[in-house]
Amino acid sequence: MTGAPAVPEGRIVLVRHGKTEWSESGQHTGTTDIVLTEQGEADAATLGARLSGFDFGLVLSSPRQRARRTAEIAGYSPEIDDNLVEWDYGAYEGRTTKEIRAELGYDWTVFEHGVVPGASAGETVEEVAARASRVLLRAAPVLASRDVLLFGHGHALRILATVFLREQPRGAAKLLLDAGSVSVLEHEREQPAIRLWNSLG
Repeated sequence: MTGAPAVPEGRIVLVRHGKTEWSESGQHTGTTDIVLTEQGEADAATLGARLSGFDFGLVLSSPRQRARRTAEIAGYSPEIDDNLVEWDYGAYEGRTTKEIRAELGYDWTVFEHGVVPGASAGETVEEVAARASRVLLRAAPVLASRDVLLFGHGHALRILATVFLREQPRGAAKLLLDAGSVSVLEHEREQPAIRLWNSLG
């Protein structure tokens, strides 16, 4: 259709940081600035080759060292974007789902039931989605012709994907994302779509 906006040619590549002790134990890691394990660093070293086929016009990272270190090992010097930080889990920071469920007495999930204030105020899923929207707005001009690379965290990147797909952010519960994984979002004609999800190889 004449005058219709051009479909973005670029792709959004999501990289969840490499393994940490807490990602392995299942502890919720939001504000805690934890380091990569040796395996996490080794996995990050494979990213350079896995990302070599893209044309990145913008590379962003969460300020947390687990994300920044993953980017560095992969061979990138990202701009820091505070909107890419992980969900603020409030009182559930550092705790496993099993522990939280034992305390509450029901099958709690972060996407369905949310968090409660603790050392930090915590965030709602909608607040995390609002941050994701700001990242996507920043990426939009670049995506007209080039790719965008984002280094971040499991829950926040899952929510960002739902925002990109124009779905409800709580639907991110159905998008599993492993440490060290690569995912690719793009447009199929006018529709936002998933090209690749949770690739570890």
